[in-house]
Amino acid sequence: MNTYRTILVRRTLAAPADAVFAILADHAGYTRFPGVRSAIVTQPGLDDPDGLGAIREVYLGSAWFREEITAFEPGRRLEYRILDSRPPIEHLIGRITLAPAESGCAVEWLSTFRITTPLVGGIMTVIAQWQMGKGFASALKAADRLALARSD
Repeated sequence: MNTYRTILVRRTLAAPADAVFAILADHAGYTRFPGVRSAIVTQPGLDDPDGLGAIREVYLGSAWFREEITAFEPGRRLEYRILDSRPPIEHLIGRITLAPAESGCAVEWLSTFRITTPLVGGIMTVIAQWQMGKGFASALKAADRLALARSD
């Protein structure tokens, strides 16, 4: 049975929420994150090139994602939906939320999905949940480092 899986990564980062958000909302800059080979904005957003309505493509070697930004609140929240991908994914939601913390910010990255490849989609979903969780965690670590370097 191929059920949806949810990834939930929570971290407290040293950098302020606005600075971390600026890094996470810079879609073409995702190449600064471990494992991302290419990232481009194929359609700019309505009010901000990386904002609501933007379409981005992210290449991770054997995996590829075309995503639409569905919510964009600078410094607070970014939501996205996978429109197309390799392997094929049914995606319910992707959401990054940020909130000020005592020293820096609290970040939560959530994504709910399943891989729809016939016969092997279930096991691929379980493996992808683990891999993507690690990827989200390493991207947040890199975003924190980059945001702190910007503020120096």
